[in-house]
Amino acid sequence: MKNLLIIGAGRSATALINYILDQARQHNFFVTVADADIALAQKKVGDSSFGRAIWLDASKPNDRRDVINRHDVVVSLLPPQMHLELAQDCIALGKHMVTASYVSKQVFRLGDEARQRALVFMNELGLDPGIDHMSAMQRIHQIQAKGGHISAFYSYTGGLVAPESDDNPWHYKFSWNPRNVVLAGQGTAQFLEDGKLKYIPYRRLFRQYRLVDIPGMGEWEVYANRDSLLYREAYGLKNIKTLFRGTIRHRGFCDAWNALVRIGLTDATFPIVDSDQLTYHDLMEAFLGISQHTGSVKDRIAKLIEVDPESETMKKLEWLGLFSKRRIKLSNATPALILENLLLEKWALQPQDKDMVIMQHEIEYELAGRKRRHTSTMVMKGENESDTAMARLVGLPLGIFVKLVMESKINARGVQIPVMREVYEPVLKELEEYGVVFKDKDEAI
Repeated sequence: MKNLLIIGAGRSATALINYILDQARQHNFFVTVADADIALAQKKVGDSSFGRAIWLDASKPNDRRDVINRHDVVVSLLPPQMHLELAQDCIALGKHMVTASYVSKQVFRLGDEARQRALVFMNELGLDPGIDHMSAMQRIHQIQAKGGHISAFYSYTGGLVAPESDDNPWHYKFSWNPRNVVLAGQGTAQFLEDGKLKYIPYRRLFRQYRLVDIPGMGEWEVYANRDSLLYREAYGLKNIKTLFRGTIRHRGFCDAWNALVRIGLTDATFPIVDSDQLTYHDLMEAFLGISQHTGSVKDRIAKLIEVDPESETMKKLEWLGLFSKRRIKLSNATPALILENLLLEKWALQPQDKDMVIMQHEIEYELAGRKRRHTSTMVMKGENESDTAMARLVGLPLGIFVKLVMESKINARGVQIPVMREVYEPVLKELEEYGVVFKDKDEAI
């Protein structure tokens, strides 16, 4: 019997744990779910005779290594900054490791050691990154196999709220880590356009979005991800002219989020002294800085961000309660933390709410002297607040790949992302059984 260790029992773990416990019954392996919240881990495992929950503080090296040493494969759902130590433990103890997180430079440098020890460290195996890589590579390889020369690649993904649960002016609710949403895009976005490098600094990111048509769903906004250039070589597209990866949002979202950026509410670099003594109205007035203008705080904020006081953007800010006399109730918090706390309340999925994930690839290529465009679109909705499309689309790819590793069906070794055929073909094929289906359209342009 082989033993699997899942470290972390949070929001993204549910679909993974359910899948892997079901597979354990069929394939004779045992699952341990470890978390600092033992009650949460026990809830996820339930009464399965093929799994158990244990307490683990993953920041304690001796406890962590002792648990890892008793398993064959480790799935880490820990925060990304903890993956390096975990990876080093897995190399020392000879264990395979799987995560949904982006590969850090430090983890990437462990590739040779992992390969020498015949270990696979598979990263970026969730939704985005993850399913995006696999579905993109499947189509890129198909186009190349028939002689197509790819000139442009666009990929967009959005974790959104389903239309039937869309009841706020932002047309958005949290189905994923709120902190990641608040801090999204900080840094400089990099991509290729018509053979030229393009850079968009954070202060302009939400102003310079593009509009994308999703078949049957209309027009959506897309802002650039931080670094599309990373995938030029990984996707085998060294000579490509245009390469762009972005995040999908509803129309009107980017302008309103840009307002929050301009005001300063996404800043996580400094604490606001005695913030628990302020109201949101006080905070907004403070962010006006030196001002000679008269009028209400709302009117002056509108002037600051250069919009009409009655604009849709201002209506969104007002709906959040940013001009209310309600006390903040967070002590010495950064603006970003104050905003996150407010959004957790305003953008929470209600028990029967459904989330929605949209993913779309657009590939422009030349075949037999003619230009063509291949569009591939996937849309999935969740069932309710706990059984979300986001959790399924992060957890299921992890679970399917881990099963393949446990069955010794994966030959790849070293630090990897899922761009090879031996990974994406079986994972995508099984995902179809769970409703993860891409609709493809190929047309002359």
